[in-house]
Amino acid sequence: MEDVEALDAVFAALANPTRRAILSRLAEGEATVNTLAEPFKMSLPAISKHLRVLEQAELITRGKDAQFRPCRLNAERLKDVVHWTEQYRHIWDARFDALDRAIEDFKGDHE
Repeated sequence: MEDVEALDAVFAALANPTRRAILSRLAEGEATVNTLAEPFKMSLPAISKHLRVLEQAELITRGKDAQFRPCRLNAERLKDVVHWTEQYRHIWDARFDALDRAIEDFKGDHE
């Protein structure tokens, strides 16, 4: 998968709250589809679709352990998101610094 396409797939996968919750659970360790499905009020086929999206975005891997096929988080792919957002960090840092100065000026005017 080309870098731009891979990043698009990751952001598309992360756009869904169910998939983000699944990733949060997998951050604790590997889990089966049944375990991942427990907290959700949806069918196993629906959970499987979410897992397919995560797998296609390379955010998870699935084991080959007989019928269990445990899912694991692929944190490496999340590094791509961090690298992409890092290029904008200086903008946010400058804005937060300006906000801090504005708050301090406001406090000074009202003391």
